[in-house]
Amino acid sequence: MPEMTFTVRWPDGQVQQCYSPSLVMHDHLVVGQHYTVDEFTSRATTALGEAAERVRAKFGFACTSAAASADDIIRTAQHHEPDASVEVVRMYPPLPIPLETS
Repeated sequence: MPEMTFTVRWPDGQVQQCYSPSLVMHDHLVVGQHYTVDEFTSRATTALGEAAERVRAKFGFACTSAAASADDIIRTAQHHEPDASVEVVRMYPPLPIPLETS
């Protein structure tokens, strides 16, 4: 299962790097996109929950790192106004670009 990191910039300029055990984050967040604190928190914790379930389905145990990332995001979000802007700065690895066939 490919793991990934994603980096966000909070409204106060703080940059936070987060971990996900799955590329599922790409289904919920877009690099360069700005989200309100509430929307980002919802999207990120939903995606991390899905990632944790993928780990459980494959290996039979929960991913504590995904839960820790979700907790960190929730804790940081509490220090900001719900409608303030969070930017997704980077997601690594990026999704592969499909090869075009002619």
